Amino acid sequence: MKRRDFLVGAALLASSMARSRAADIPAPSPDGLDRITAFFDNEVGSGRLPGAVILVQQHGKPVYLKTFGVRDTRTGLAMTPDTIFAIHSMTKPITCLGAMMLIDEGKLALTDPVSKYIPLFARTKVGLEVTEPDGKLELDLVPPVRPVNIEDLLRHTSGISYDYIGGKWVEQAYQAADIFEGQFNNREFADRIAKLPLARQPGTLWRYGHSTDVLGSVIEIISGQTLYQFLKARIFDPLGMNSTKFALATEDELARMARPLPNDFILLAGERERLDHPEWQSGGGGLLSTITDYQRFSQMLLNGGSFAGRRYLSPAAFKAMTTDHIGPGSGVGRDYFYFPGDGFGYGYGLAVRTDPGNAKPPPPGSLGELKWDSGSGTYFGVDPKLDMAYLMMQQTQTERGRITPAFKALVYDCYPEELRRP
Repeated sequence: MKRRDFLVGAALLASSMARSRAADIPAPSPDGLDRITAFFDNEVGSGRLPGAVILVQQHGKPVYLKTFGVRDTRTGLAMTPDTIFAIHSMTKPITCLGAMMLIDEGKLALTDPVSKYIPLFARTKVGLEVTEPDGKLELDLVPPVRPVNIEDLLRHTSGISYDYIGGKWVEQAYQAADIFEGQFNNREFADRIAKLPLARQPGTLWRYGHSTDVLGSVIEIISGQTLYQFLKARIFDPLGMNSTKFALATEDELARMARPLPNDFILLAGERERLDHPEWQSGGGGLLSTITDYQRFSQMLLNGGSFAGRRYLSPAAFKAMTTDHIGPGSGVGRDYFYFPGDGFGYGYGLAVRTDPGNAKPPPPGSLGELKWDSGSGTYFGVDPKLDMAYLMMQQTQTERGRITPAFKALVYDCYPEELRRP
């Protein structure tokens, strides 16, 4: 048999098997979808949420798409599928995809020290809180056991923190550095981060922080483009994510922007910070997007790195991105702020379900599912077992901790019991 005939035959067999598996997966129950509707109707009706857009997609097609409430209580404009949301940390998977594309092309390596691109990282020290004989706490600075590398940025093992995570000294160091002072671009921000002490030795702890922002600067240095120019050319335009960007430019876009409730002070402060720095293209949390844009990105992940006939990552690179790299044997610890959650490991920019977890019964979902969420309440997950993607767009910091697990449980409650658990 000729190689071409073999490859065509293998592709046809794989396609046939995929169709067979899809036929075995039941559609979500209408009663279950009605419960999703009732939940968000109640959230909006009780005044806890201004509005939301919810999408459940199976076999590449929406099976549930509904809008609730308003995008802005000040204007009363209804929520629509093209409403634009600040997606905060759901920016991270997109930036990490961009970095993985450069790795796939041989332009970047996981083992590259970050100092190869941002020289100030060659002088970065690790902070250690030391108790003096008199009981006073002091900060000691020691050299890193090895340089921070690109893999550390991708999997949050760099020791780079957020100011609200870790010991008191971390918060004080970030405040003293005033890293958001004035105007700055990605490179300038990365230099500011490089001057701060690392919270832990590189490669030893999963610690959420500005790692992906630094990664965005690395992408700019390698590509010779701004982060937005690179993401637009390589991801947004090919995927058809036409409303995804770092800053809004037109009156129509501004009118489509969702806003939190007036008493959601933390999220409103974040919005002011974003508007104060339109020049900063934060790879860790700066993107604005719509549910219809992000579902294309989600479907690409569900398809194994391809969408509409175009491949974004090689199978090997996609497997690397979606494999747990901080689990047993990795030498990586997990702190109190382990956001992937019970039963999840972490790949390169995505939480990966690796086991049922410790809860009894285990949280809903499937082994191999991918997910991430954000401080603004947006959330997405893809489940290869059910050939399903599910997305929630809302703007709430105060209610997200309650709504996010409730939403996921409602989605899985649409399926038979044997398909709900890992």
